[in-house]
Amino acid sequence: MLATDDKDFGTPERKSDKLVTLEVDGCSVTVPEGTSVMRAAALADIAIPKLCATDSLEAFGSCRLCLIEIDGRNGVPASCTTVAEPGMKVRTQSERLAKLRRNVMELYMSDHPLDPFECKAGGRCELHEMARVVGLEHVRYNHGGRDHLALEIDDSNPYFSFDPTRCILCSRCIRACDERQGTFALTIDGRGFDSLMSPGQHQHYSESECVSCGACVQACPTDALMEKTLLEKGPADRALITTCGYCGVGCSFKAEVRGDEVVRMVPNKNGLPNHGHSCVKGRFAWGYATHPDRVRKPMIRQRITDPWQEVPWDEALNYAASELKRVQAKYGCGSLGGISSSRCTNEEAYLVQKLVRAGFGNNNIDTCARVCHSPTGYGLKAALGTPAGTQDFDSVLASNVIMVIGANPTEGHPVFASIMKRRLREGARLVVVDPRRVDLVRMPHVEADYFLQLKPGTNVALLNAMSHVIVTEGLAQEEFVRARCEPREYERWRDFIVQPRNSPETAEQMTCVPAEAIRGAARLYARGPNSAIYYGLGVTEHSQGSTAVLAMINLAMVTGNLGRPGVGINPLRGQNNVQGSNDIGSFPHEYSGYRHVSDPQVRSAFEHEWGVTLDAEPGLRIPNMFDAALDGSFKGLYVEGEDIAQSDPNSQHVAEALAAMEIVIVHDIFLNETARFAHVFLPGSSFLEKNGTFTNAERRISMVRKVLPPLAGMEDWEVTCALARAFGYPMNYSHPSEIMDELARLTPIFAGISYEKLERLGSIQWPCNDGAPEGTPVMHVGEFVRGKGRFMPTEYIPTDERTTPRYPLILTTGRVLTQYNVGTQTRRTKNVTWYEEDRLEIHPHDAEQRGIRDNDWVELSSRAGSILLRAELTERMQPGVVYTTFHYPETTANVVTTENSDWATNCPEYKVTAVQVLRTSRRPERRTAEHILHAAAV
Repeated sequence: MLATDDKDFGTPERKSDKLVTLEVDGCSVTVPEGTSVMRAAALADIAIPKLCATDSLEAFGSCRLCLIEIDGRNGVPASCTTVAEPGMKVRTQSERLAKLRRNVMELYMSDHPLDPFECKAGGRCELHEMARVVGLEHVRYNHGGRDHLALEIDDSNPYFSFDPTRCILCSRCIRACDERQGTFALTIDGRGFDSLMSPGQHQHYSESECVSCGACVQACPTDALMEKTLLEKGPADRALITTCGYCGVGCSFKAEVRGDEVVRMVPNKNGLPNHGHSCVKGRFAWGYATHPDRVRKPMIRQRITDPWQEVPWDEALNYAASELKRVQAKYGCGSLGGISSSRCTNEEAYLVQKLVRAGFGNNNIDTCARVCHSPTGYGLKAALGTPAGTQDFDSVLASNVIMVIGANPTEGHPVFASIMKRRLREGARLVVVDPRRVDLVRMPHVEADYFLQLKPGTNVALLNAMSHVIVTEGLAQEEFVRARCEPREYERWRDFIVQPRNSPETAEQMTCVPAEAIRGAARLYARGPNSAIYYGLGVTEHSQGSTAVLAMINLAMVTGNLGRPGVGINPLRGQNNVQGSNDIGSFPHEYSGYRHVSDPQVRSAFEHEWGVTLDAEPGLRIPNMFDAALDGSFKGLYVEGEDIAQSDPNSQHVAEALAAMEIVIVHDIFLNETARFAHVFLPGSSFLEKNGTFTNAERRISMVRKVLPPLAGMEDWEVTCALARAFGYPMNYSHPSEIMDELARLTPIFAGISYEKLERLGSIQWPCNDGAPEGTPVMHVGEFVRGKGRFMPTEYIPTDERTTPRYPLILTTGRVLTQYNVGTQTRRTKNVTWYEEDRLEIHPHDAEQRGIRDNDWVELSSRAGSILLRAELTERMQPGVVYTTFHYPETTANVVTTENSDWATNCPEYKVTAVQVLRTSRRPERRTAEHILHAAAV
């Protein structure tokens, strides 16, 4: 799909049931009440000159180009700030207006090159376009007078430059930073002629609070703010709309291309869910796609200690297939399995699970979603009937109270965080629950009403205490519960939740959160009236992850906060297609649409479509595959797009398991940590080199379009098909649209989805079927998918991972804004400018006790292993808790995490590990596969 019309209407759209009719240049226009005259004119295809106005920002009225005349009124008001009124008669063109606009434009150009050929923005410069529109041909002013043309360019940001000599002080960049991003990093510094746009106070961009989201660059009407790639490569000759390959927000972008090179990625103004906004990763960190480290040819080797040998595609695929068949013949049908990735498309993940089930003949298929949000699926399906978030992202704009628990959206989901911050600036109330003081607790124009800084591992105790307050203080929405929930289960849960062991006073002893703060947060949430919960891996990656999800659902049901905009249970998915990889059947016990493999009717439909008899027994989960490998019964693994050696817990255990297998096939774009244990490497394609779809955290299915030819010659879905054919199970498709058609035939929630409909609508939120032909933004309206909502008692059971005299601290983990997951992509971009290594955050009190100073090297050890990294002293942490990220393989953070996992789903307990931190003189070393195995043996 080519880029759509980006017509700028000058001011934002207004929504109102009341309409007003006015006349613009003799044309009758009817618009919603509150619409500006500028927008009304644009809707009638009457263009009014403008510079400071754009429809993504509120009207500012500073440039004075958009002047109009109104019958019966004196003066020439700005059309951007003038609201349309009934019967108003507006003139946008007259001799007086033309003269005023030329004079204003002449003043702008007196401090700016008049020749458009000198403009670095080429045909994109609005300033030169407006000069042409108003008929300005020469400038009478500033011949030898003062100007700004000698100011220095700020090149400190790795992705864009700021040339103050081209700035016209329209404030669009500042307003974009304030209104769109909510960072408030830019300002006008100085007075009068000395006024300059400035990041911070007399700072360069690199020194300021700028988060490099690109909103200022997008908003700039001149060539003052420009992407460096655009300056280096020149303007694009075409653009395609695609979907970002980073987090679970799933932003829509225009990929602008020149020849076979991407020039820049521009957030799609008309795209959902981002509405033309972006973050530093999606906007700028796409250079990894052409990084020199990309593997472009297949490779094989007999032993993991042998060097890699490049071979043609056919040889690699035939070798991989022959080894898979050899292993299966020797060890049995269940000796093989596959792991798919949440970074791959729906169609690619669907083919991997199809290869395993229909080709290998078992259900040993799992996905990296196992290690992040599998408790989300379990809890939401058990209580409500559908294992997915209940709202669209825009729903937050109708929220009165927002509770963020175990999530850090400004770092992990920054575009959604910008939408949320906008609502908070408008007056919504905020509750933050986290062991670490995340930015959302207090930032410009945003401050949490309650920050519940709990002890890691005690989410369930705190959530139960909130429900206890709501029920015992008569704040429950009994009418909603009677109409929408199972009465017997509610009574059983109510009897459980009112017991003293669930009171805030008892919870305070376990969570270290004051009882009164818990009571206050509970009352605020219950009284909403629209209260929404947003949560992340700080909820799910616990031994009681599934229990915590159920506890949040109980909280939402008892207060009636489900089934309408502004409310709901909303998981913030970490990767671009976590939701989709679950939806299409990547778990060992479920086919697509979350239907169990033991269901004969469901299985029969797949058998008919795939032409084979399928196994009715659930297969191995990822941890079970590792255990079986060490037991000698699991010997072959196909891993597409996932780096389990770095991302899974207890890395030494994973390394031992991989080394015990006889055939490991890694299908990826880089030689990652897992490839150290591989016998076959199949080069993959980046999101820019393939067609398909991603499904984001709000169930939105969006198109991924091939912008560049695959560097290795094949898209990933083609590679999996070729491997299946070589193995003896033909999977023949000519385009991913055919894979989606098959998925839709087999999956009721996808029954109405096709590429044709996605092209037409732009994106679709499932379920999409006869009952919802264009998708479902808000789930559970009127009734829950399972019929009646199910309350479930959620007993708090402390984790087995306890502090001891030897390991007196608790480690929890997370991510930072500029890096992504295990860093495979972002480490190969200029994002390393901001974060070049994993660090250990530690409270100054804990550091002082251990003689640790800021930037010291420390050894972080647990009962599973130890790692080395630098310390960062910060009061973000509470005493007794330390924090690190897992973006760099040199750190190998998951060496110290343990095998503890969620009771229902085996999701690892990354967020609670008992550790010790000591100062050290040692330094980390880059470890080979042999080193890892030797350490494991020791």
